[in-house]
Amino acid sequence: MEINSDLCCYDRTQTYRWNYENAPEPVEVDVPPMRGEWTFCGKKVPSPLGIPAGPLLNGSWVLYYASLGFDVLTYKTVRSSQRECYELPNLVPVETGQLTGNEERLGESQSMNGSWAVSFGMPSADPEVWRRDVEQTRDRLAAEKLLSVSVVGTVQPGWSIDDLAADYAQCARWAVDAGADTIETNFSCPNVETCDGQLYQNPTEAAIVAAGVRHAIGDRPLILKIGHMTDSGDAEELLEAVEPFATAISMTNSVATTVRGQSGELLFAGQQRGICGEATLDASLQQTSLFSERVRARGHALSIISVGGVSNAGHVRSCLKAGAESVHIATAAMIDPNVALEIRRNWQA
Repeated sequence: MEINSDLCCYDRTQTYRWNYENAPEPVEVDVPPMRGEWTFCGKKVPSPLGIPAGPLLNGSWVLYYASLGFDVLTYKTVRSSQRECYELPNLVPVETGQLTGNEERLGESQSMNGSWAVSFGMPSADPEVWRRDVEQTRDRLAAEKLLSVSVVGTVQPGWSIDDLAADYAQCARWAVDAGADTIETNFSCPNVETCDGQLYQNPTEAAIVAAGVRHAIGDRPLILKIGHMTDSGDAEELLEAVEPFATAISMTNSVATTVRGQSGELLFAGQQRGICGEATLDASLQQTSLFSERVRARGHALSIISVGGVSNAGHVRSCLKAGAESVHIATAAMIDPNVALEIRRNWQA
């Protein structure tokens, strides 16, 4: 059975709240097995296919995509307090080829051609709401599928890095108590200007936060979500700082730049936004290779999760060849929920 993607996708013309409240129901569809032995942070899973935090606004979205062949589901980033989403537009299609990170500006596209600028601002439901939802979702999710919960600290005026680390840790502890199989700390968000969105660029502070979260969650696998990095020295410094605490590194969140609207105006008040989708595939593969090489050279046991631009079985194979343990798909899955089913069918062939 094929799913009508026109009816079951995130609707970018509607608000985040509308999409949160109008999630599709799980579907009954034949999910082809994916030959091979697969793990996520060392845990056995039926396939290397997962979804990062972006599309999975709540448990209903998690269960929907779980029914469509995804085996690692990352619950959208949550906070220790409620936070509203940015106003529309939240997803703006852009005209671009493959991104390198050196682009100063991209232009808005009249239609979605595979890549868009993302502007959500890491919204979150109230902790009482998301904690209950995570618990109910884990209870309904098939045992062989993994539920990862993405958490972020919420910076307050006058806070030190230790205060921020404690806030991250609190969210992570709540998520584990609610049943999360793994925890992801979001160290990268180009849509916010506070330090929580840039932690991956500061290894010392990233290590402080990772250490606090590790203490809070015990031996539960810990994933660090990072942004675009191209320098081997920077990668080495970050790995050295966080390796004692992390189980895996997830990359690449997005490639950031500014966006000019069709009428010539700068969108998002001229601030950078993360570009996601097809245009980030090359950057993601290069970063996966870079970190995989550095992990092996240092004798690390860290897993690598590849994110960015993946939309078919060939892309998945390329990510695995580059050193990824798991491959996560966001934009392509938001455009066409059948993408994991198609990858599985092509994998069999």
